[in-house]
Amino acid sequence: MLFILMGLLAFLLFVAYDINDVIFKNNIIRRFFFLGSFLLIFATAGIIIEAFDVIVWNFWWMSIFGMFSLFFLILLIYTLFFALPFNETYIISNGSPQVYRNGVYALCRHPGVLWFAGFYFCLWLALRIPMLLWAAIIFGGCNFLYIVFQDHWTFIRIFDDYQDYKKTTPFIIPNFDSIKRCLLTLRQEKEQFGEV
Repeated sequence: MLFILMGLLAFLLFVAYDINDVIFKNNIIRRFFFLGSFLLIFATAGIIIEAFDVIVWNFWWMSIFGMFSLFFLILLIYTLFFALPFNETYIISNGSPQVYRNGVYALCRHPGVLWFAGFYFCLWLALRIPMLLWAAIIFGGCNFLYIVFQDHWTFIRIFDDYQDYKKTTPFIIPNFDSIKRCLLTLRQEKEQFGEV
């Protein structure tokens, strides 16, 4: 239960980080996102280590769902830390940052929530630890509440064009147009990167 509480604390740190980004802009609180991420990693590792003796070792089952889990983790890390090009992330227009609408951020407004849920549920399927299922449900629920908070409070205060972005891009579930836009912009970015 301690590890679940750590995960809950991580999401409180994420919310504090967002509030700080809008209101206080304190450099110490800006580190809360990374601290929260570390707590989630530590909590997840703790759940696995604590239940290591009761894991049912089935090579094929673990390999298949372990690979899916790793795939979703890579997508999550990419989305949070690498999908936003450094030079284009905060395009200044009249002094205000603009939303980045390409790649996975053309797919939906919060693609990380899909990868986060996929990672935890596939990790649970791979290891079949009951506490990991609870972590998947609780952390996934907290993550959903966090993105609702971002969607309705944080981002509309940070990005001048966020309301427009909301009209053109789905909240979480991609649609045909957003999938097409995602693939098109990813291809364009790849071609631009290849030319450099």
